[in-house]
Amino acid sequence: MVIVLNRLMPPPKVSMEGVEAANGLEGRVLLIGFGRFAQVVSQPLLAKGIEISLIENDVEMIRAAGNFGFKVYYGDGTRLDVLHASGAGRAEAILVCVDKPEVADRIVELVKAEFPLAKVFARAFDRGHSMRLVQAGVDYQIRETFESALKFGKQVLIDLGTDEIEAADVIRDVRERDKERFQLQLSGGLAAGRYLMRNNQVTPTPEPFSRPRQSGEALNPEAADVLARRESTATPETTG
Repeated sequence: MVIVLNRLMPPPKVSMEGVEAANGLEGRVLLIGFGRFAQVVSQPLLAKGIEISLIENDVEMIRAAGNFGFKVYYGDGTRLDVLHASGAGRAEAILVCVDKPEVADRIVELVKAEFPLAKVFARAFDRGHSMRLVQAGVDYQIRETFESALKFGKQVLIDLGTDEIEAADVIRDVRERDKERFQLQLSGGLAAGRYLMRNNQVTPTPEPFSRPRQSGEALNPEAADVLARRESTATPETTG
């Protein structure tokens, strides 16, 4: 009963003290979601002096970001009225950096329908999510761990004795294979292009063909004549 009551009770009201709702924002770039991914994304833009409007629906995250000098506004990117208040209609680029794939999908759907002139960049959770984002028409998407994983793998190769130039070539090959597999998957599904992905299992080698222990039995005189001629002309090369 306690569990049921807890589920039926409205969630505790979150204090909005010190948090400002998005309203009349005019940044050249609208960045939706300001977690660890978006915080890094913001750095090169700010370094270039590009004006960014930041919205986030996690009050604690907004307060934490404020401690580091960021002005982040409260706003739910899945709501069209909030997108308008956040300046989506004036932004040149809209960056969808939320951490939940289903939320990102909803935001992308709204943005593509309501703000077709804006370029849409999206953070993808995994490969399947990347595929959905491409099919939804985003201008750019990237799996959140892809680049860091490649850099991680490259450093392992170098520390294990691989020349840095050779390590870079290996990473380039992995990247190209991944790109080709992704294109195949867009049309053929997640199972397509599996041969392009290296794995740690040995591919079984087919057994060589061997002659049957018993010869074929002719079912009529004509077939018997053909078998007799084949056996009289057979050589080790043709039977092996």
